[in-house]
Amino acid sequence: MRDDARAGSAAPCTLSHYNDHVQFGRWYPLAEAGDHTPQSEGVLQLRVASGLVDYPRGKSAMVLYAHAHDLRAAARVLAGAHAGKDLWCRHLIEVDPTIDLATFCAKLRDEFERRFGASLLFERQQPA
Repeated sequence: MRDDARAGSAAPCTLSHYNDHVQFGRWYPLAEAGDHTPQSEGVLQLRVASGLVDYPRGKSAMVLYAHAHDLRAAARVLAGAHAGKDLWCRHLIEVDPTIDLATFCAKLRDEFERRFGASLLFERQQPA
C-alpha cells in the first residue's frame, strides 16, 4: 500500500524510492524534524498523521513538498508554524549528486497537482 494512501496509519515506516536516483527515508513526527533532518540542501515531505485530505480528484495524506538549502532550519520553521498539528515528515536520504533538488521538488509538486487537481494543502495556505 502506498504511504499517501495509508489512512489511519499512525507511524508509516516504509522507505520510498521515487526513481533510481533518490530515496526518501522513514516518517517521523514533524515536531522532531529538527533532530532528524540534515543541515544541508534537501527535500522533505509533510503528511497528515492519520486520515486523508480531500483534493478535487482524490484523497492524499500529503500536504507539502519543500526544498531548502538548510533542511534542518526549514524543518524547524515548519514545526513551529504547525505546532500542535499531528503531522509526519520525511526527507531525502539518498540522492544522485547530478539531480537538481529544487527541480526535483518542483516535479513532485507538478505531478501531485496533475494527479489530484490542486496544489498541496499547505502550499495553498502559504502567504503570498
